[in-house]
Amino acid sequence: MNTKLVKTIREAITLAGLKDGMTISFHHHLRNGDYVLNLVMDEIAAMGIRDLTVNASALFDAHAPLLDHIRNRVVRKVQTNYISAGIGRHISAGLMDEPVEYRTHGGRPRDIALGITPIDVAFIAAPCSDRMGNCTGKYGRSACGSLGYAFPDAMYAKKVIVITDELAEYPLTGWSIPEIYVDYVVQIDAIGDPAGIVSGTTRMTRNPVALVMAHTAARVIQNSGLLHDGFSFQTGAGGATLATAMYLKQIMLRDQIHGSYAQGGITGYLVDMLNEGCFRALLDVQCFDLKAAASIRDNPNHCEVGAAQYASAGAKSSIMDSLDVAVLGATEIDTDFNVNVHTDSSGRIMGGSGGHSDAAAGSKLSIITAPLFRGRLPIVRDHVNCISTPGKDIDVLVTQAGIAVNPRREDLRERLTQAGMQVLEITRLRALAEQITGTPAPLPPAGRVIAKVIGRDGTLLDTIGERKEEE
Repeated sequence: MNTKLVKTIREAITLAGLKDGMTISFHHHLRNGDYVLNLVMDEIAAMGIRDLTVNASALFDAHAPLLDHIRNRVVRKVQTNYISAGIGRHISAGLMDEPVEYRTHGGRPRDIALGITPIDVAFIAAPCSDRMGNCTGKYGRSACGSLGYAFPDAMYAKKVIVITDELAEYPLTGWSIPEIYVDYVVQIDAIGDPAGIVSGTTRMTRNPVALVMAHTAARVIQNSGLLHDGFSFQTGAGGATLATAMYLKQIMLRDQIHGSYAQGGITGYLVDMLNEGCFRALLDVQCFDLKAAASIRDNPNHCEVGAAQYASAGAKSSIMDSLDVAVLGATEIDTDFNVNVHTDSSGRIMGGSGGHSDAAAGSKLSIITAPLFRGRLPIVRDHVNCISTPGKDIDVLVTQAGIAVNPRREDLRERLTQAGMQVLEITRLRALAEQITGTPAPLPPAGRVIAKVIGRDGTLLDTIGERKEEE
């Protein structure tokens, strides 16, 4: 019987020929429930392999053991799209000799395909696989839904190892990644904690400030001229962005508007909108909750897409190119509409672009929803600490105190004003915040560069400097 099954992760690593100085990759669909990255890195360290580059689509606090592998020089360099605050604090303090390379969800598959960031060995955590490597995230006790971020790893890595905790009979039908890309399969006891992989439900916010912003954002969409049959939409799973979808749904059902698709990370709320006829399809690169994971398994109009089709600027086209409206968040936004989602107000790493700048660049209308201030610090600044998304790609800022429109979009300002919406200058929103919070003191100068922020087209957008813990 033909099989690619091997007994252990160590055996698969050995057969793949991993050596010092190579690049390995991981995907983040298991999010904060992931066991695979830590299991693989511990095995690599035990084998004495060093100076690796880790290309991970995102790193969460569950991956904190990676910090020890960095200290011990098992890992020399990190390439990623997102780093959680728990790990980011150590990176910001100067843990690594080489700067982290940040890319976007669209920039990562672009650079993998172009050979700019080649992968020697890809490790793909798959909730279900057969013995030849046909695998999916739609089935199994660790089911996470879409495996879209792992598609470029499977297609372009020199060696591909699938790690699963549920082995199906060959051939597994309804695969996400086919056997033609896979070299070895390893079955282990558990690839992750289901409680950390997907939440049971994504809760709608009850925060009155978030609800005000969401209602205003929905009105901006309604009056933009884009909300008609065939409308396409992306929003996140955060409080204000999810509530925007709630208000948008009410408008679409009332006015009998039938959209074409919603995209991105999919929540149960977008599944409801699909089922109620607001959209004809969901295009899903990542499921955020159990309802979405069940829907992508059972509903043929809930479609799995890879990271390149989702957002790559290097592809012949991507679904981002057909996007009408994106509703996004921000840590900071400046008076030139540049947005920061990489660092906190002290300049320390606590996130990353993910698909933020991809969606802003691709959509016809990009809306930032953010409160006027957080923790006594204003959101609107003269200059953001880090440019994650350039201001040229941001159209509207929505706060609880009013909205501001990018001067590049005079057409949109006129539409919103004619609809009776009050549009303020962004400098006015900054002043309103500072009346409450005071003017924040400037940060002390940053140290050496500890991260590079690379745009979706490969250009350097910004750098992030070292910040010691005592600052």
